[in-house]
Formats: sequence, C-alpha cells, structure tokens
Amino acid sequence: MTTPRHSVSVAAAIVDDRDRVLVIQRRDNGKWQPPGGILELDESITEGLAREVREETGLEIRAERLSGVYKNLNLGVVALVFRAARVSGTETLSDETAAIDWWDAKTIRERSDPAFAIRLLDALNSDTAPAVRSHDGMRLIDR
Repeated sequence: MTTPRHSVSVAAAIVDDRDRVLVIQRRDNGKWQPPGGILELDESITEGLAREVREETGLEIRAERLSGVYKNLNLGVVALVFRAARVSGTETLSDETAAIDWWDAKTIRERSDPAFAIRLLDALNSDTAPAVRSHDGMRLIDR
C-alpha cells in the first residue's frame, strides 16, 4: 500500500492600483483563477511562484505577502497564495491561458467558484493575517 502524498501549489493574487486582481481563464477547463501551479521539487516557493506567473501571463511579479493557505481535501493539494505586485512584462496568453482579465471584488464574487473567490478576496483584505481554509475543489469546508 502506498502512502498518500500531498502536492504543493502556489498562486499569485496580483493586485493593481485600483484594487483589481489579475485572473486567467484556463484552457483546460475554462475556469477563471489566479495564475499559479504545482511547485517543482528543486525550486523555492518564490521561484516557483514567479515561474508559474511568467509562464501563464508573461508578467514578472514581486510577492508581497502570504495571504492564505488552502487545502483541497479531495485532491490533497495545499495551495500557498501570495498577494503580489506586477514588476514588468506585458500580459500574454499561453498554452495554459485562454484569457486574462482584471476583476474587482464584486466580479470575483459573481464569477468565481467559492474555493477560488475566497483566495482572491483574502488577498484583497490586506489588513489580516494569512487565512487557513479547506475546500472540496468548489466549496469551502468549515473544519
């Protein structure tokens, strides 16, 4: 019997000067989410964050602070989400990204699944300690 394992992902809630967050529409499932992905074994957390954002958006970022830790209980994925700022680059679509947009809090609530909306809303709330939450891939789970 193999021991279950977790994977670790990183995502960036890139916030502009109008309190909007950059979101990408994934090509594989059409869902809108913050850019990010699974960390490689040989990279640091911030290196992986920068790589994923660059691959999916063409942007260079600066991680400002950890805004939340989220566990998908169904998949065993632990996601570290960082509030980030754009440093340079031009928004560019990729093999993974069908569209890029900037959403305010109202649009996030209206258009995102709760499990992903909360990640962006937590990042916009800059006066709080990092959130720690669990979900099933779509809905938040209180435990």
